[in-house]
This record gives sequence, structure tokens and C-alpha cells, in this order.
Amino acid sequence: MYGFIALLDKKTEEVVKEIWRDLKKQSISYYAEEVEDRKPHITIAGYNRLEKSDFIRSMDQFYDSSPEVEIAFNTLGTFLNSGTLFLSPTISAPLSNFHRNHHDNFKKYNDNPESLYLPGNWIPHCTLANRLSHEKLCEAFAYCSHKLNTIKAKIAEVALIETIYEGGRCVAALEVYSKKLLF
Repeated sequence: MYGFIALLDKKTEEVVKEIWRDLKKQSISYYAEEVEDRKPHITIAGYNRLEKSDFIRSMDQFYDSSPEVEIAFNTLGTFLNSGTLFLSPTISAPLSNFHRNHHDNFKKYNDNPESLYLPGNWIPHCTLANRLSHEKLCEAFAYCSHKLNTIKAKIAEVALIETIYEGGRCVAALEVYSKKLLF
């Protein structure tokens, strides 16, 4: 499987990684260690199969003159019955347009009409922890709700990743190609 992700500016990336480290130190979540080379991100699209070289050419061309996108994380949330805790950005016009433009221009690659990343289904988020018991989810929520304030951030780069699964669990998210957005 492949993911197309939005990578955050370095300052925001470090804030998220600090939360990952703090949750680990408190034995609440080991999310950051579960997947090799994990980076804080917002998933924009998912693909089951992909002709990588063709996608990369299209990605390189389409994102060649794309500017960074300013976002604000001001929601801490969870997906029902998932054990997942995440930061969610406000769905602003620039963020919504960024997402829709990707899907409009890369629709030939969409091989899953039920994808949760398609316009109309997408809940943009940056995962802080997952696979938590109810008790650990409550601990993570309490910690993060006291630690965090609104985070002004930027989508500074986009990347194509290939996810590797073993025993039904993602163990690696290998960056295939990335492209910095214009400052």
C-alpha cells in the first residue's frame, strides 16, 4: 500500500515528536516506535497499487510550484472505538483546496472508491497515539489536553510513502519520494 502525506514544518514536527516521547516515558503509548521511520504527518490519500515512477513524475510536476499551506491544530480528538488520539487542524479553505486539488489531479490513481481519504470522507489528523485501551486513551487525552495549546503549523512538504505490513500491522512507512513546497 501507498500513502500520500503532508509533512509538517520542522518546529511542528518537533512538538509532535516531543508528545510521542512524553507518552512513551509515561508508558501510555509507544506509537512512535511501532513503525520504522515514522514522521508526524497528515494523510492526504491512500492507494492500494501504484506505478511509482509515473506517480512521482506527476507529483513532481503538479507540486513544482505549490506553496506551503498554513494550518492550525486546535482540536484533540479520537475516532470512535479506535483507541486512537490525534490532533486535527481546522478545515480552512486553503487546507480543503489543497486536499481537493490533489484528488482532482490524481484521480486516475484512485483504486479505492471507499477510501476514508477522499473528499467528503476525509478527517484530517496527525496521530499522537493509537491502539490504546480505554484507560490509556483517557490518560493520553488528559496529558495532551493539559500540555498542548493551539499549534500554528505549515504543510511544508509532501511525500509518497510505501507501507510495509507484517501480521496485519504496519511496521514501516518508507519514504519513496518527497517534494518541498514553496516557502
